[in-house]
Amino acid sequence: MQHAGHTEHHHTHDHGHGRGAGRVSWSTAAQATLHCLTGCAIGEVLGMVIGTALGWGNVPTMVLAIALAFAFGYSLTLRGVLRAGVGFRTAFRVALAADTLSIAVMELIDNGVIALWPSAMDAHLDDALFWGALAVSLALAFVVTTPVNRWMIGRGKGHAVVHRYHH
Repeated sequence: MQHAGHTEHHHTHDHGHGRGAGRVSWSTAAQATLHCLTGCAIGEVLGMVIGTALGWGNVPTMVLAIALAFAFGYSLTLRGVLRAGVGFRTAFRVALAADTLSIAVMELIDNGVIALWPSAMDAHLDDALFWGALAVSLALAFVVTTPVNRWMIGRGKGHAVVHRYHH
């Protein structure tokens, strides 16, 4: 169910998040996934750019990209929860609960596509294959992760936890 404005969001606190998967809209799941994808993409691109620019091998570059994807994904959630006046320790636990599975699935798909795409692991920053494979891998990660987030939100997990702190 798409809400018209933030005020309605604040007053309902439901969004179809806690009463079973049938009540969670695909729009809500897609919004949660897009939030996760933003952090993952920033970290993933930054990690690949750093590793590639420094001439690192595929494994260290991928490890850096995955670590930064988690760091940026958690950071975006932390920022929003901290803004709601929650202490850091609680906000950190909320971010872990909200994003870990989503980021893990996203990274598995994203890096799996890159690893399996012929020559993508050897592409350089100035190569269209580098950016094309990355874009396709992130798009596929979004498509696969959206149902995961819908399932989690429907059970009061994932981004449903974050929405408890939005005002």
